[in-house]
Amino acid sequence: MKKYVFIFVLVVIFSFTIFAAPKKVAYVINGSLGDQSFYDSGYAGIQKLKEDYGIEARVIECNFDPSLYYPGLMNAARWADIVFVISYGFEEELKTIAQMFPSKIFVNIDTVVEDPQGIISNVDYVEEEGAFMAGVVAGLVTTMTELPGINPDKLIGAVGGDDDIVIRSFVYGYEQGAKYVDPEIQVKTIYVGTWDDPVKGKQAALQLYSQGVDVIFQIASLTGVGVLQAAQEVGKYAIGVDTNQNSLAPGHVITSDLKEVGKSIELVFKDIIEGNYKPGSLYKLGLKEGAVGLAIDEYTYQILSEETVNKILEIQQDVIEGKIEVKEYRE
Repeated sequence: MKKYVFIFVLVVIFSFTIFAAPKKVAYVINGSLGDQSFYDSGYAGIQKLKEDYGIEARVIECNFDPSLYYPGLMNAARWADIVFVISYGFEEELKTIAQMFPSKIFVNIDTVVEDPQGIISNVDYVEEEGAFMAGVVAGLVTTMTELPGINPDKLIGAVGGDDDIVIRSFVYGYEQGAKYVDPEIQVKTIYVGTWDDPVKGKQAALQLYSQGVDVIFQIASLTGVGVLQAAQEVGKYAIGVDTNQNSLAPGHVITSDLKEVGKSIELVFKDIIEGNYKPGSLYKLGLKEGAVGLAIDEYTYQILSEETVNKILEIQQDVIEGKIEVKEYRE
């Protein structure tokens, strides 16, 4: 009799685990897919969850339209067990809706939403570390007079999609990396004010290149694709962002500063299904966790020597080991 009771208990526990496991995941973004960068990286993570765990998934694109933020998030909260959200621009709506659905899991990505109720968890990247490495690359390139198109003035640039705290964190890290290579390097930055206009990104880049800038770090989502196009057009250099964009302008995109949104989503989901997740958690992810870092591939080696790449990787390892301190913008 005890044997059957034991088996029954196991069956109940197993059934509860199966039915309690999250089956529906929503990905709510303030922008739209197709940026070949930040939002697409997150979408790749959602697709991986579908492949690996068989979950259902919905993507809700708000297209930077404030009238879509609340209803989009509300629809996601009603339907999903877990809501991954990039809430820049509608943080208050997120807090309101999370309080309405306290049994659901809300994971905010790339900014920190202060939630007194302890419902919302946040994924916050140490983007200064990845940007520092982008600055190291730009700093080395602008001092390499043997490369074609390099001016003697040691000028590098950055094009940001908007003037906000995240992009300023990128620029702050980028400047630190460049000046680690050579304190005389100057950085010129343009904030375009839009995330989805490659034409404006190209115009900003051409303006910087005309001022003698050798390398531009694009931190502007789809707008930044125009920066890469400009680099190819004028024979200069660029650095991509968020995903590996090295192939978009071969011979002109040296590397890309990866922000692994998709892998971060996978990491948090794994915590959830393994019972390690705690509502209200802060995931702070940098180089050491593999959440940011450089995309080094055959396109990189078209521009840089193996010796230079090895030097870059040594500096990156020193950052990971704490031998080089990268200051955070929000300290």
